[in-house]
Amino acid sequence: MLIATKSASVIIPAFNGAARIGNCLAALLPQVGACHAEILVVDDGSTDNTVDVVKQYSSVRLISQPNAGPAAARNYGAKQALGEIILFTDDDCVPTADWLVAMLKPFDDPGIVGAKGIYRTRQKSLVARFVQLEYEDKYRLMANFSHIDFIDTYSAAFRRVRFLEIGGYDTSFPVACAEDVELSYRMSVRGWKMKFVPNAIVYHTHPDSLARYLKKKYKFAFWRMLAVRNSPGKAVKDSHTPQLMKLQLLFAPALLAGLVIDFTIHPPVSTSVVVLGAFLATTVPFVLRAAAKDPVVAVFSPLLLAARACAQVLGVAAGLVYAGLRPARDSGAGDKSASDKVRVAGLKS
Repeated sequence: MLIATKSASVIIPAFNGAARIGNCLAALLPQVGACHAEILVVDDGSTDNTVDVVKQYSSVRLISQPNAGPAAARNYGAKQALGEIILFTDDDCVPTADWLVAMLKPFDDPGIVGAKGIYRTRQKSLVARFVQLEYEDKYRLMANFSHIDFIDTYSAAFRRVRFLEIGGYDTSFPVACAEDVELSYRMSVRGWKMKFVPNAIVYHTHPDSLARYLKKKYKFAFWRMLAVRNSPGKAVKDSHTPQLMKLQLLFAPALLAGLVIDFTIHPPVSTSVVVLGAFLATTVPFVLRAAAKDPVVAVFSPLLLAARACAQVLGVAAGLVYAGLRPARDSGAGDKSASDKVRVAGLKS
């Protein structure tokens, strides 16, 4: 039984993670002793040998549930955790050696409810390198805030009592996408303080092809509309989303409108060319920052940003329709009934 003043539980939801979870556990095990911490793996109804792999680590607690999605798995882990501070990472993440210490440090301040770390990658593909720079652009923004309103599940920490008080993650999100946004917004609306911890690093495998990247951007935009519907003020501004990214969402519809105008009205100055020029102007800040770190990625960034904008605007449109068809949620709790969990069982990204 953990009895330290500030004990901790690292919770890892796992679904068919046999091939990758060992790397995560091997990175965490050397860290837990000095931090009065436990590692708790929640098997979310895996059909591979995830359970057998986890059982090889005798000091890791393993609990299981019927497949109900990652949000439900994290909530279940939080209820079973022994630590005062609960931390989340994913089974495909590899935390650095000082990750746990760095993530716990903000909780020396009793007013802090949550903390967020960062991603890094060792991948060499052009798209993965672009994704990493995209994350770093968001981290640059977050570093300007004394407190944040966005904590991703890949490197997250919360006071357990507060997490349970607010109901945890909303289990109506059946895939690992935007349920962390929704919870963060809900906490922020209550005035709860969260900190960005840029030295708390986990390594991750980003999408390494354009198709995978655009599919992810579409999915994130789709589910984020449900999160924003529950906290509409965050659509205007949050601590994580660059404002230029929102402006770029207008690129695809504006270009389509410009082409229609060009072919029907024939203005003296091509409207579609003006739209392209305006869009390129919005990419300049990102391109300049990328050039300082990875000149090759900088060259391709305008094309990748344009593709991203197209995928996101489609996701936003579909997500708005989906959110509009769903009843509004109770803002006081995130965990849903058992019937909801059955309804989403088996749905995975």
